[in-house]
Amino acid sequence: MNQIFKFNANRVWRTYQGGKLLDTIEGKESPEDSSFPEDWIGSTVEARNVGREHISEGLAMVTGDDGHTVPFRDLLTQNKDYFLGKSGDTERTLEDIPLVKYLDSATRLHFQAHPTREFAQERLGLPRGKTEAYVILQTREDVSEPYIYAGFQRPPSRAQLKQWIETQDIKSIESCFDPIPVKPGDVFLLPGGRPHALGEGILMLEIMEPSDLAVRFEFERCGYVIPEQARFMDRGIDTALDVFDFSPVPPEQVDAEFRCPPKVLSTDEQGNTLEELIGAKNTACFTVRRATMNGTFKRNEEAFFYGVVTQGSGTLRIGDEVTELKQWERFFCPAGVTEFEYESAAGMSILECYPGNT
Repeated sequence: MNQIFKFNANRVWRTYQGGKLLDTIEGKESPEDSSFPEDWIGSTVEARNVGREHISEGLAMVTGDDGHTVPFRDLLTQNKDYFLGKSGDTERTLEDIPLVKYLDSATRLHFQAHPTREFAQERLGLPRGKTEAYVILQTREDVSEPYIYAGFQRPPSRAQLKQWIETQDIKSIESCFDPIPVKPGDVFLLPGGRPHALGEGILMLEIMEPSDLAVRFEFERCGYVIPEQARFMDRGIDTALDVFDFSPVPPEQVDAEFRCPPKVLSTDEQGNTLEELIGAKNTACFTVRRATMNGTFKRNEEAFFYGVVTQGSGTLRIGDEVTELKQWERFFCPAGVTEFEYESAAGMSILECYPGNT
């Protein structure tokens, strides 16, 4: 049985432009921006693209022990105890697996908001909302001031926002936000309900609850008009407005509300470091850690995780099984693997994305 699964590119069509840096990572001869600005890493979630329902998008494919290519989701269900493990006495399910993406924006994304888990369960009949986190990896050289929008700094009333959405008064909507500067290494958490938009020129790792639910309250970007049924989760505008958290996040509270400073969990005599970027104090939806090593870094974990090599190269060893790791590669480590070690002669940094506490 394979213990570590490495993933190939899994590009997904979206309603905005980007992906040139992802083309570069994949080694394409002529990298360019397109409608495939995201790479869904080991995804067990199908993309919701209105007008493209006939195309299966989002699900990651892997090669099983029998040599056949199967959805990664199906392989996990064949041995959930080994792959997913437990949380306390409760068996984990596919709904516990975070959706992890590379996202590379060439333009500002649409203004949007995502439902909380509670809203999704009570109003949509779905198990998960879409709280999400961003780890900024790179910014484009031709973008002088990369930024995101997060939360209303100057909230409109519900009636005002409804009118602005119906008339697509984007200037008024944008006036509710202040740009939040970002740089490589920054980490943000966007809880469900908070309106937001990602600025242009940002390559990030995005970690979220396993859903593709979004209220897109800006209907057109770069000439593409979002179909009506894709704007409000195929509900009406009043249901969509119920998703929003209208509470203000004034400029002086932005960092405390959204930025997540790293917390050092451990450091050994070689200088190998394990940091918590997103933890239980931030959200119960998922956990994100960063392992940085120069030498051999022995690890013990009891939960499954997705690993993404953001810097350097090296190996991951489980007993006699050695997996080569290069920058930008991504892999899955099952819950049944409790002891392993990283090794890198020149240094390596890996983001590890774990399930949450619920």
